Amino acid sequence: MSVINIQEKLKLFSEHWSPKKVGELNGQQILLAKLKGEFVFHKHDDEDELFMVIKGSLDIVLRDKTIQLNEGEFYIVPKGVEHKPIAKEEVHILLFEPLNIKHTGNVIADITLETYESI
Repeated sequence: MSVINIQEKLKLFSEHWSPKKVGELNGQQILLAKLKGEFVFHKHDDEDELFMVIKGSLDIVLRDKTIQLNEGEFYIVPKGVEHKPIAKEEVHILLFEPLNIKHTGNVIADITLETYESI
């Protein structure tokens, strides 16, 4: 294992809504992603999902409220809770989630990824 520099890893890609794997531990994966625009409402029946904002501001819309995250803040979406991330401007995030999680949870969409590229 070597030291991972998050800022250097973020320079390696530009596409939105396509998380990149930067590490694994204890059955969990650490992903980096760049977001812009709206994702789809989805849920993960068996997994919690951590969103941490590295740069920018992210709204996580739930069915009953909206969570706003700013740089240095994180929120854990509990398993089974429908959510839709929205980034009005480009946002850089770190995701921490189980290895077997599906990108768009219970929804299959054009942006669904089967596997994450490791960088």
